Amino acid sequence: MRLKFTKMHGLGNDFVVLDLVSQRCSLRPGHIRKLADRRLGVGCDQVLVVEPPRDPDMDFRYRIFNADGREVEQCGNGARCVARFVRDRRLTHRNKISVETAGGPMQLKVRKDKQVEVDMGAPRFEPADIPFDAEARSERYTLDIDGEPIDIVALSMGNPHAVMLVDDIDTAPVERLGPLIEPHPRFPEQVNAGFMQVVSDKEIRLRVYERGVGETQACGSGACAAVVAGRQLGLLGKRVTAHLLGGDLEIAWAGESHPVMMTGPATTVFEGSVRI
Repeated sequence: MRLKFTKMHGLGNDFVVLDLVSQRCSLRPGHIRKLADRRLGVGCDQVLVVEPPRDPDMDFRYRIFNADGREVEQCGNGARCVARFVRDRRLTHRNKISVETAGGPMQLKVRKDKQVEVDMGAPRFEPADIPFDAEARSERYTLDIDGEPIDIVALSMGNPHAVMLVDDIDTAPVERLGPLIEPHPRFPEQVNAGFMQVVSDKEIRLRVYERGVGETQACGSGACAAVVAGRQLGLLGKRVTAHLLGGDLEIAWAGESHPVMMTGPATTVFEGSVRI
């Protein structure tokens, strides 16, 4: 069968977005890998699927599949694209949209300037909630990476993150450490590895090695996790601009038990159809 899709990106983190509200298709991991392949398919970091909600209080179900075919819980850049997608496809006329995800419910708001604000929910720090292998919650943890101790802040933004402080992201060992941290045995569901440079209490630079994908141009949940980690360490204020390789996100967090708010753009690249 042929499946209509829309290619979108959030700051260069790119997606194939599928409307399975008005189309019907049973996707398997092999389909996802084919769609995501940059030589043999459409090409993307993640495939995003919009379905009818299972929860009657939600507007849509939003599912995220990494390029390796694995379904994951959260994608902040993808959430912004989904908000624009359901509006542009006229699946809804609402500016405020509720979606259910594997990581929990999310609230999306399309602003008049076309920027999208996402309520990412409250971060979770208990090791069992990340999940992370540790006896008790701690401000920092030390990972053994081939005999090298690496200090991280571990938390969940609906998906697991390990955030490291670096002096300069331009020279940070992302290519070397990212592939070693992602599958670390202390993270039973693998982890997104963030490399954060603090510029000031209102500004960070960030690179993220995403699980199942590799380094991306931007990671929305990674930016949220980095700002939360920086605030927990007393380095950042309540509102922070995160500079990623693909552009900037605005992150706001009032503190523990409060939701993290992320604001940024979502861009449509092209539409097409592909044979599945």
